[in-house]
Amino acid sequence: NPQTIALLLRKQWTLYSVTPLYRFCSAHLKDYGRLLSAFIAAEKQKGMAVEIGVELDIKVSVSSLPELKGSYQDEAAILVQLSSRSLASQKNSEEKLIWSGWFCCVAGDDLSKNVPEDFTCLPLFLANGAESYTAIVGSWFQKTFDCSFHRLAISPLNLSWMAAMWTACKVDESVSALELVFSVPHLPYPLDISYAIHPEDAKALWDTVQKTPGEITQEEVDVFMDCLYSHFHRHFKIHLSATKLVKVSSAVASAHCDGIIKFLQSQYVTGVLMLLTELAISHIQ
Repeated sequence: NPQTIALLLRKQWTLYSVTPLYRFCSAHLKDYGRLLSAFIAAEKQKGMAVEIGVELDIKVSVSSLPELKGSYQDEAAILVQLSSRSLASQKNSEEKLIWSGWFCCVAGDDLSKNVPEDFTCLPLFLANGAESYTAIVGSWFQKTFDCSFHRLAISPLNLSWMAAMWTACKVDESVSALELVFSVPHLPYPLDISYAIHPEDAKALWDTVQKTPGEITQEEVDVFMDCLYSHFHRHFKIHLSATKLVKVSSAVASAHCDGIIKFLQSQYVTGVLMLLTELAISHIQ
């Protein structure tokens, strides 16, 4: 669905892992929207309003994104949107989207099989907008469905997998370089090293490393990264293996170790979500 994908592309999403939701029912999404709206209004009255000095009418929409699934056993993704309109303006003034968040489970069959019937598995949550709204929405879901949210960091190992996987993807419209950002440890001041590789060069290297097309192994990822490290050391005499990989950017997507993701190509959104779902499930378990 192009409209759905447009909501997700080129936005910075913060990742969370979520434990299974107790007695969540996708048939009651409109009711959940009304209840969440009332909860946000109550939090504002307690002095927890996000917009200081401006009275806002916040509208909550909770809807289903059934196309964001990896298999028929996956639960349909759930989109939560907060829109605002100034109470001082005219009633017919245009609403402004101020926050978005969505739950999903793409190819999370293993988790779904081991969860009791009353629980719904949507282990991956992505948020775009002010953290204060994320906290309020998360608080309502935790109280209503007896679940818990945890920030989902991405390890250097998983970032290296993303670098290899995204290099292997075919992207016709873009020639964005594969960029790796490394953080140098044990310094009194922060220092990052940015390493950009032309996409054709990165793809040519990967083609020499990959043994079975369509499959990726840890050994292949290690060899791919070691070759990049060796090339960098040959030119700059710096051992990147002694640093920490903190960010990967490509034409497909970008990811930061703090758990920040940005989708750039519509045809690979599902594939990226499969990997993120796997990370979220491993964090829960």
